[in-house]
Amino acid sequence: MDRRNIFLDDMRPGPPDHIVVKTAEECILLLQEEEPVSHLSLDHDLGSHQKNGYEVVLFLLQLKRFPERITIHSANATAGKKMYRHLLTAKTEGIIPEDVKIVYRPLPFLV
Repeated sequence: MDRRNIFLDDMRPGPPDHIVVKTAEECILLLQEEEPVSHLSLDHDLGSHQKNGYEVVLFLLQLKRFPERITIHSANATAGKKMYRHLLTAKTEGIIPEDVKIVYRPLPFLV
């Protein structure tokens, strides 16, 4: 079965080999599908009055089905670090398998 890559961001274009989704709800729908995910890259801020990337992190932990690599690319330093730390804590607690790579790499906004 092929693996896919998902890029969650409402403003930035994603890499060409990623499925780009603009809302947490779209991302969660893709994660619920049976097709495995190789890379999941998450932004936090997704527009006012919208679910955010942290809610996707919580969903992943509830689902207990993880991509090979998770990148937090949010430019919101406080929220991005919160997402990153939450994932690292889950990994330390054995919820996320040891072989899952978790990276914090903020991306600048494009004008």
